[in-house]
Amino acid sequence: MRNAFAEEITLLARDDPRIVLLSGDIGNRLFDNLRARSPKQFINCGVAEANMMGVAAGMGLSGLRPIVYTITPFTTTRCLEQIRVDVAYHMAPVLIVGTGSGLSYASLGPTHHSLEDFAIFRAIPNLQILAPWDASCLRVLLRQVLEGGKPAYMRIGKKGESELTLQSDVPPIGDGLILRPGNDICILATGTIACEAIAAADILANQGIQAEVALTHSIKPCPVKLFDGILSRHQIIFTLEEHSQIGGFGESLLGYCAERGINRKIKTLGTGDVFMPVIGSQGYARAFFRIDGTNVAENIIKTISQC
Repeated sequence: MRNAFAEEITLLARDDPRIVLLSGDIGNRLFDNLRARSPKQFINCGVAEANMMGVAAGMGLSGLRPIVYTITPFTTTRCLEQIRVDVAYHMAPVLIVGTGSGLSYASLGPTHHSLEDFAIFRAIPNLQILAPWDASCLRVLLRQVLEGGKPAYMRIGKKGESELTLQSDVPPIGDGLILRPGNDICILATGTIACEAIAAADILANQGIQAEVALTHSIKPCPVKLFDGILSRHQIIFTLEEHSQIGGFGESLLGYCAERGINRKIKTLGTGDVFMPVIGSQGYARAFFRIDGTNVAENIIKTISQC
């Protein structure tokens, strides 16, 4: 996804001189083409993320379209006040991109995990929260955010993510899609962990359970149309995210149902209320938190047997 981001930003910057990429001292090689073609549209702000966010807000309020890019924890929790006050409060058209989100940097330990960003940003007014599931989805969302001109946070993966859709399949912000039909239960996934939802559905199919797999990139605004469709078809729904269960995407579906008096069996699957005490690959970390395909399928089978 990082490569797709760099390629797409380079193309967009060529056609729109308002676009400026601000980097927190990472990804310099990724943006060699951008710097060579449009040197004034790339600024390395160094390891000073809070300052970088303030600079981006000022640029946005001056008519530019700044994009802030660095490793997810350092473009979110490290500069939370600047995001809340400088960007969101002033509705500055800044796109905040967190790369290596979720457990992508599992091998570097909890300091590099980002499992709280949905929860924190859902409470901040004026801020869109997006989680593309693959590179095609990322490319489409970049264009939609820049065209919309609203403050937005987008968490992306690092590398090697599965391509699940074509660009033409990607819905607009605030919506989602049904990737695979199924009549028994629904797995609603967001972000790059969508591949684990598909793996779980394959395992369930071998057990005679037909799982619908639904995807959304929109944490905020909520994909209301997608929610309504899933709730009309299914009594048992599982949400899957590479984020804490506390305050995450799953809770937005629970809240949606509670407000409308909709009674469904909904189980949220995400990381637990604990810092991961060991290090390993992203796949290892997903298995540790039981959000990999095998554990998701086992959880679903157990839940169905108790219904």
